[in-house]
Amino acid sequence: MNVAFDPGFAWGVATSAYQVEGATEADGRQESIWDAFTRVPGAIAGGQDGTTAADHYHRMAEDVAIMADLGVGYYRFSVSWPRVMHADGTLNTAGVGFYDRLVDTLLEAGITPWLTLYHWDLPTSLPGGWLNRDTARAMAAYAVAVHGVLGDRVRIWTTVNEPWCSAVLGHGTGQHAPGHADPWEAFTATHHLLLAHGMTTRALREIDPDARLGLTLNFTPALPADPGNPADVDVASRIDATAHRMWLDPLFRGGYPDDVIRGAGRAWPADAVRDGDLPIIGTPVDLLGVNFYTTDRVRARLPGEAAPGPLSIRGRRIPSANLLAPDAVVVDRGLPRTAMGWEIDPTGLRDLLLRLHRGWTGPAGIPLFVTENGGAFPDHVADDAAVHDDDRIDYLRGHLAATREAIEEGADVRGYFLWSLVDNFEWAEGYARTFGLCRLDESGGRHLKDSARWYSSVCRSGGFEG
Repeated sequence: MNVAFDPGFAWGVATSAYQVEGATEADGRQESIWDAFTRVPGAIAGGQDGTTAADHYHRMAEDVAIMADLGVGYYRFSVSWPRVMHADGTLNTAGVGFYDRLVDTLLEAGITPWLTLYHWDLPTSLPGGWLNRDTARAMAAYAVAVHGVLGDRVRIWTTVNEPWCSAVLGHGTGQHAPGHADPWEAFTATHHLLLAHGMTTRALREIDPDARLGLTLNFTPALPADPGNPADVDVASRIDATAHRMWLDPLFRGGYPDDVIRGAGRAWPADAVRDGDLPIIGTPVDLLGVNFYTTDRVRARLPGEAAPGPLSIRGRRIPSANLLAPDAVVVDRGLPRTAMGWEIDPTGLRDLLLRLHRGWTGPAGIPLFVTENGGAFPDHVADDAAVHDDDRIDYLRGHLAATREAIEEGADVRGYFLWSLVDNFEWAEGYARTFGLCRLDESGGRHLKDSARWYSSVCRSGGFEG
């Protein structure tokens, strides 16, 4: 079977600032909430942090050369807000200079820059963080300042990446920075993140009408264990409400889903949702980024069955991330899993892309891009220092085939970005989970894995033999 994509299909790789840059104290960079969170005992596996990460800040030219050799056409990276803005809201010219050089280096190599403004590393100098409405305004100002330096060359801008993680894992479960566990905080942060997206989109549109603007959402579809059982269907729907529709509906349909507001009850931040906010959030975009790694099959708790208790991770008790469905029970389907423990289900990506196109983006007339997809596997280094990662190649092969199937069935999908270019700091998992096409040795040297060479052939040919 030949899996081929159209010539204009965008092939890329993705990273984020805190995960790869390191240099956390260089050139006047502020502290971020992730710098602070990594100091919390038990928060990060191995007590690790992003101080060095993949040292991309100092090895940027080398990394761009690797991308050029691989033949990728796009590099999706994020700008570190605390690196480019001083605490008083003025631009840090030394910090933004790194991205100025990065963009020039990419363009010289024939690689299109795809810039993400917010990938979780919020400055700690912002009072209240995402619980404060002023943070949304601050983000719009930060975006305009960065555009003033890079906007003549960067034509694709993502406002926020995976706001569900920032809101729910950061404020609802405590697994991510800033490490809080309060449903009201999670819903409040949700609204302010969406408001920040809308305010930023409007601000950039005003100064640059021709820029391509969008945001990236993460999706983990919840499938009922028994589609004929109303209880299982209900619990899957309640997960979907806060994982997906709470984000998509205000962006594309003008308001939050009624079942989210009802289900949240007293935790819903009615005072935070002000007149005029929803039209701002619904400001038209040019594209939607889709981050996908897995699906979950879930069932309702049986009568008399003990309720799922909070997880205990490194001595910290973590409540359910399913804000409206803490009673959900995940069913093991016996599928292969990645090192993250996530089941491998490529058909879930196909079905998701079709659902998004038919329900939200298609009617709005905007395309989809798979902006993150990839697998962490326990890479084994051979005697010759090579990494023969056939499991990662199989993962990519399946998900690219699923993407192609979605396109053939009508989904308007125009690009695929592999996560990630290099092994990096994987948030609460530290450095124990490796997603990269490049392995890092102890001195930070880059070594291409077999999957890098395979993906390179895909990028250059526009497909592969199934």
